[in-house]
Amino acid sequence: MSTSIFETPLPRSDLFLCSNSLLSQSYKLFDNSRSFGLKSLRPRCQKDRILYSKPLNFGFCRVSRRKRKPDFVLNSVLSVDKELESDESVGLGRSREYDAIVIGSGIGGLVAATQLAVKGAKVLVLEKYLIPGGSSGYYERDGFTFDVGSSVMFGFSDKGNLNLITQALAAVGCKMEVIPDPSTVHFHLPSNLSVRVHREYNEFFSELTSKFPHEKEGIFKFYGECWKIFNALNSLELKSLEEPIYLFGQFFKKPMECLTLAYYLPQNAGDIARKFIKDPEVLSFIDAECFIVSTVNALKTPMINASMVLCDRHYGGINYPVGGVGGIAKSLAKGLVDQGSEIQYKANVKSIIVENGKAVGVRLANGNEIFAKNIISNATRWDTFGKLLKQDELPKEEENFQKLYIKAPSFLSIHLGVKSDVLPPDTDCHHFVLEDDWSNLEVPYGSIFLSIPTVLDSSLAPEGNHILHIFTTSSIEDWQGMSQKDYEKKKELVADEIISRLEKKLFPGLRSSIVLKEVGTPKTHRRYLARDSGTYGPMPQGTPKGLLGMPFNTTAIGGLYCVGDSCFPGQGVIAVAFSGVMCAHRVAADLGLEQKSPILDAALLRLLGWFRTLA
Repeated sequence: MSTSIFETPLPRSDLFLCSNSLLSQSYKLFDNSRSFGLKSLRPRCQKDRILYSKPLNFGFCRVSRRKRKPDFVLNSVLSVDKELESDESVGLGRSREYDAIVIGSGIGGLVAATQLAVKGAKVLVLEKYLIPGGSSGYYERDGFTFDVGSSVMFGFSDKGNLNLITQALAAVGCKMEVIPDPSTVHFHLPSNLSVRVHREYNEFFSELTSKFPHEKEGIFKFYGECWKIFNALNSLELKSLEEPIYLFGQFFKKPMECLTLAYYLPQNAGDIARKFIKDPEVLSFIDAECFIVSTVNALKTPMINASMVLCDRHYGGINYPVGGVGGIAKSLAKGLVDQGSEIQYKANVKSIIVENGKAVGVRLANGNEIFAKNIISNATRWDTFGKLLKQDELPKEEENFQKLYIKAPSFLSIHLGVKSDVLPPDTDCHHFVLEDDWSNLEVPYGSIFLSIPTVLDSSLAPEGNHILHIFTTSSIEDWQGMSQKDYEKKKELVADEIISRLEKKLFPGLRSSIVLKEVGTPKTHRRYLARDSGTYGPMPQGTPKGLLGMPFNTTAIGGLYCVGDSCFPGQGVIAVAFSGVMCAHRVAADLGLEQKSPILDAALLRLLGWFRTLA
């Protein structure tokens, strides 16, 4: 599921970001001209800047200066009440050129960076804020540790080839303790339809078919198609589809699996479902399944994307990281530095520098410039080509992409701390609520997704309390053109209505049990995650031809690559991790760290470009 961030009333009404262990409470955060009490950490000149040979501590490692190496145990919560617009610790000039600069430390960017570092590349990750992770980050408030976004973690098992988060961590020598989730989601749907997606596939299949016994064969065949695709994917070594030596090698090793994936590449889940299932309520249930994956119904969800998620939840299962989702990004950041590369925070990239048609560096908000052989943007395609690149016209392939896809909606996000006795003892971790009418599935505020991570990890909240993270789709247009007072009032009204619905459907007495509440809107997502309109990836304008129209990692600008949820294969943690793996492989080939055939490269990239025109 897509993720979100929120706003708080202190000290303004926007973001409260924090880290589990970043700055000692005796220190003050510096804002450009103000020291924060530890002068040895403030760079006095360019050569004396902080080099994160050991990164800022987020609970995993210590900060040190490369020469003096004073170690500090850093423990605190940071409150950031305004956008960080400059950075004094970065700006190297051409004298220090990297193999790659990664803009943003979301999961896609961090996976790409760590995979490249392991291959021997010198990588610099530039993060605008003070903690890594982007929409997969976390924050603390009054003893609660909140995931910024969804708590549903795919790709975190110990088997197969699609456990991409586990593999990314292992590549840099990191391993996280996880807690198995006995169910993926509990659906609460119209006509009082209740379906629990159990970890074991047979249990889920039995429960679903017990509700629709007349469609047992059709349900079996649809999910059987999903398993066929998943098994094909899971049998392959996943690398860049834009690198011909790998691609042809996989084809010769696993021809049937590759042909299976090629067959389903232009197809959508809804079309496959309709081949086998006739009952409109079952088809609506599959719409809800796909909506969690892609924020669109099954007819608009690529079959390959749906299959990855609908099967991985049973194959490897959903596993929650002990201490919260933010630990994934923290571990990857630590691993990156352990490999000899760097991550720098409070580094606000304002533009990508292009010379002679090739991306060669980035310019920061403070005017400093940093150069690299390759630039990888973890921003959305709209931010990359609409803001970071200063061009009069879009490249043709980006223009075509934006004709096929629009920005998916953002989210209204509500984080609650509640008294634990309001939840029944057998409460599931994840819920999806659509009470009255199937037609409201994709309507703003129509359906509600709820995570209760303390069901799995009670350490995330003070004793006797639980965390509820509620989010529902919302567009940024719904929050514009009003005064700050009206904006705050509307936030409370909409949040109150959502809470009332959950109180009526799931948890009587919920309102009176609330001890902490934070509400965020699409404007929050846009401002603090630097996502155009607060979007979480692309959504097809019409009915897409599967994944044919999705762009890969390369772009029309030489040396510039994109990674994240607006690249193939799309939205979701497992998808952006896949994007990161593919991007790292393609960049490594261009750096000479992987096998490469320039002639085959050119031919394959032209062929893939032609395939995208078929969408």
